[in-house]
Amino acid sequence: MKALYLQVYQSLKKDIIDGKYTAGDRVPSEKELSDFFRVSRITSKKALGKLVEDGIVYRQRGKGTFVADNWGAKDEESVGKKPVFGLIVTNFDDSYGSKLLSSIENASDEKCFIILKRSLGSPDREEKIIKELLDLGVDGLIIYPAQAEHFSSEILKMVVNRFPLVLIDRYFKGVAAASVSTDNAGAAKKGIEFLFDLGHEQIGVLSPRAMETTTIEERFGGIVQAYAERNVIANRELWCTEIKSTLPSPKATIEEDIETIIRHLKKKPKITALFTLEYNIALLAKRAVKQLGLRVPEDMSILCFDGPENDMMGWNFTRLQQDEDTMGRVAITRLLDMNDGKFSIKKERFSAALIEGDSTLRLIRNN
Repeated sequence: MKALYLQVYQSLKKDIIDGKYTAGDRVPSEKELSDFFRVSRITSKKALGKLVEDGIVYRQRGKGTFVADNWGAKDEESVGKKPVFGLIVTNFDDSYGSKLLSSIENASDEKCFIILKRSLGSPDREEKIIKELLDLGVDGLIIYPAQAEHFSSEILKMVVNRFPLVLIDRYFKGVAAASVSTDNAGAAKKGIEFLFDLGHEQIGVLSPRAMETTTIEERFGGIVQAYAERNVIANRELWCTEIKSTLPSPKATIEEDIETIIRHLKKKPKITALFTLEYNIALLAKRAVKQLGLRVPEDMSILCFDGPENDMMGWNFTRLQQDEDTMGRVAITRLLDMNDGKFSIKKERFSAALIEGDSTLRLIRNN
């Protein structure tokens, strides 16, 4: 099914082709189209915007929108015109996000233009950016949501109006929107099984406080599943979910979080391995372990999600690497399809690869 704005666009274009509106005639306004087709103003505005882009109509401030002279020739010239998509991310760095952006840029080459904006993890800033990009007349949006539990009303409007939209990394429960993400449950399960195979049983888990995101929630689900398949009860007392400095809008300093990890390890001295659900938390954990006078991996193994491919010091964490290249390419492909009228609400997930680095070691038991 075609996106609603394309249905309105094609209906109005047909009326112009059929002679209902001729050169110089005023066409229905955004409000009139919205009322007639029973769609939102966002949808009618985008439909008129596409007609303007195609040279079929033109706007006169304060007067309305009118059929252009010689629009047929202009319409032929507009065939093959590249769409413009907005890309909204919370933030990015070498550990996660940079390769995703590179993939999106490469996949968009000669097919579309990309406008990049950062929400910095702020739902209010995200909503403001969405409105700005829609007012600019973008043809679709790729959004890395600032939150996954309480989603933006602007995103819900786009879903209802079938506006081309792809969510990346996270998705919203109960919301019919296309999404591209990692199989986080499968990845976390793979990570715990790897530590089990190294002989670790007392495994501490470190995560950001924002557990309401689908990403973190699914990772915990995968951890519990790994324990269940071994007929072992996951000891949640070994988990610390109070890391705050790695959030897009930090609620604590790095030093405060290192102290939190140190207190946790002192309280649970039997922990032999740490599974950090983000790369930056692994950096904190390594510093905490060092401050306790312990060594990684000899005294404490650390496994994390993501990380740079090559550390400048020649030392790398063992990590679960998300397939950012595939996610970026698929996100662009889905958006281009939707812009062409092939609407989709498919949720696509991709496996993460376990890459052994220098931070894990087989547990040697002292008899």
